[in-house]
Amino acid sequence: ELGGIGRRNINSRLNLDIPQNNTFLLPRDILAAADRLIGIKFGMGTLDDMNHLKNKRIRSVADLLQEQFGLALVRLENMARGNICVALKHKWIPTPQKLVNSTPLTGTYEVFFGLHPLSQVLDRTNPLTQIVHGRKLSYLGPGGLTGRTASFRIRDIHPSHYGRICPIDTSEGINVGLIGSLAIHARIGRWGSLESPFYEISERSKGARMLYLSPGRDEYYMVAAGNSLALNQGIQEEQVVPARYRQEFLTIAWEQVHLRSIFSFQYFSIGASLIPFIEHNDANRALMSSNMQRQAVPLSQSEKCIVGTGLERQAALDSGALAIAEHEGKIIYTDTDKILLSGNGDTLSIPLVMYQRSNKNTCMHQKPQVRRGKCIKKGQILAYGAATVGGELALGKNVLVAYMPWEGYNFEDAVLISERLVYEDIYTSFHIRKYEIQIHVTSQGPERVTNEIPHLEAHLLRNLDKNGIVMLGSWVETGDILVGKLTPQMVKESSYAPEDRLLRTILGMRVYTSKETCLKLPIGGRGRVIDVRWVQKKRGSSSKPERIRVYILQKREIKVGDKVAGRHGNKGIISKILPRQDMPYLQDGRPVDMVFNPLGVPSRMNVGQIFESSLGLAGGLLDRHYRIAPFDERYEQEASRKLVFSELYEASKQTANPWVFEPEYPGKSRIFDGRTGDPFEQPVIIGKPYILKLIHQVDDKIHGRSSGHYALLTQQPLKGRAKQGGQRVGEMEVWALEGFGVAYILQEMLTYKSDHIRARQEVLGTTIIGGTIPTPEDAPESFRLLVRELRSLALELNHFLVSEKTFQINRKEA
Repeated sequence: ELGGIGRRNINSRLNLDIPQNNTFLLPRDILAAADRLIGIKFGMGTLDDMNHLKNKRIRSVADLLQEQFGLALVRLENMARGNICVALKHKWIPTPQKLVNSTPLTGTYEVFFGLHPLSQVLDRTNPLTQIVHGRKLSYLGPGGLTGRTASFRIRDIHPSHYGRICPIDTSEGINVGLIGSLAIHARIGRWGSLESPFYEISERSKGARMLYLSPGRDEYYMVAAGNSLALNQGIQEEQVVPARYRQEFLTIAWEQVHLRSIFSFQYFSIGASLIPFIEHNDANRALMSSNMQRQAVPLSQSEKCIVGTGLERQAALDSGALAIAEHEGKIIYTDTDKILLSGNGDTLSIPLVMYQRSNKNTCMHQKPQVRRGKCIKKGQILAYGAATVGGELALGKNVLVAYMPWEGYNFEDAVLISERLVYEDIYTSFHIRKYEIQIHVTSQGPERVTNEIPHLEAHLLRNLDKNGIVMLGSWVETGDILVGKLTPQMVKESSYAPEDRLLRTILGMRVYTSKETCLKLPIGGRGRVIDVRWVQKKRGSSSKPERIRVYILQKREIKVGDKVAGRHGNKGIISKILPRQDMPYLQDGRPVDMVFNPLGVPSRMNVGQIFESSLGLAGGLLDRHYRIAPFDERYEQEASRKLVFSELYEASKQTANPWVFEPEYPGKSRIFDGRTGDPFEQPVIIGKPYILKLIHQVDDKIHGRSSGHYALLTQQPLKGRAKQGGQRVGEMEVWALEGFGVAYILQEMLTYKSDHIRARQEVLGTTIIGGTIPTPEDAPESFRLLVRELRSLALELNHFLVSEKTFQINRKEA
């Protein structure tokens, strides 16, 4: 059986007219296929392009669920048949409840949602992440490709992707090209194909008619590219426009065009279409930018971007972060957790999100924007969400930036910032962490939640209530007890006290003691307790243990080690926070907020950040916001440059600041050293770009190890922050230390701090008493492991000692 899609494809490929409801393979199909292959052999026709989108189909979530439902029904059928056989064998009349059980259905879906690689937890770092995650396309998963086996041809951009799959927005690393994103106007058609909209150009009808075309159909039309949108109705007949025809890019006369794009950047995804001046950036940096915007943390005080593309409002509306009125009416009540809207004869309660934790520990919160008694229209915004301002997406801040080196502190993409960003909470964000503990019933008895924990200081238990759970509103520090819990355990007979031994002998009583298994706050978790939930098990349910969850709110200012980025792939780590009086300052006395390295622009070829910076400076001085669609060169040559310079010139005139636009070096300005007051030698680009604070924060990354667990086989420290692991010193690191000639540091790295068991124990003891560290005499464990590995291959490793006096070779066992 071919199915509906198979019959449709065979008919179109072999020019057959067999009805669509005939879904079986017929002799006519075989003859037509053989005729086509013979024709291809003699140069008539071409083979199918495997990577063309007309030969691919989108498998939606509904298709995957339908497939799992089919598997569950097969299991249900087998179970029912087994139950019937058992009933016939034992001669009892089965009831429907005994024959059919819902376990196969629930079990299949639990496995699907829990273990299927395409079933992912929704990423909710910010509203943009939420909407983009649902529009991803993947070649991976069961029945698909893997990152190791996929060829370059599959990963590459295909002409049929135009207007359907974004050529920029894909993942970095091994899955590049295998995980894509839907273009902003693409939709999934009836047969699972991606369709893109076009305007039909017709001389008869003055009104433009919009068509959605599948990947195979648009090849038969001359399609004008997006940069022909600015052509007006009085266009000259000799006007030549760029167009696509049969996967080729041509330049043709306007009257030959059949279709045109409906939007100048309809072939981009949501993430890429939020980058202003993207046409001036290298595609690699645009890819990084579209990925990094999804990593931006919602800030406590959000701010709209001065320079945008115009899609910020639509992205915020579609993300679901805003509370929207479903019908018109009147507000009769509003507070922080709900809004009551009266209209159409009933009252609608709209709940608001209050300090909700996302899957990336960011804080999701909605603030009501309407007052009681106000009349509301359908579709009006009732409450702003996290990272939204005025109904628009607001992921970062507009800050004053200078592109110049400063004492080497912005070497290799590092960023120098002013302390104003810390003290005025410019880049302060809230994060909510969840800590959970389970209460089990052990073989010695149930675990007990209590505030009476022996052998612990009272200072660690100060925040517990009478039940042994931390109180709401408490400020907790690292090491504090969040939930006090005692686990019963049986005492060994050898450790019995004499009176306990007597009780056990005479009365047969067992003596139990308790072990402290409290939930303690880990390193870096300090904050305010905002919620405590005790999830108790249902009556009659003994499979799942009880859980206690503690939610802690953290306020994080920007600090050294945090990652910041612009919207053009210009990312960096905070290297130093300077006092504002030491920062370089402008001719009007304002100190800059950030200092970027100018060497990060030419080699990366992301010049769009310079346009954005200069236009942002003009917008900040004129109190204007700009929404500029990409590819504005379709209006005239150098359109971006002319716009920026004209706005800078107007800003210098209106503010009476001639330094804003100086004809000798337009876009640059003379600035002064905050420490000495002297002007710098060269004029510097000053701007106000939109800078984001990313989720990669130093509080989650910084880690140190003094001592901890070791791997059983190699006796080397474990790796990873979660395991309290160490930092690996590999081959190249050893070369670097050898190059500096640091013999003692090298010996410590390879012995004391690594796998020399006896030496590392002696180091700890001598450090405590203040003695000298002894020199290790025998070999470390890695050498012993090498000897054992060679012995397993029947190779014996020996070494020889050469005497200094007689030069006699003395053989010695390893």
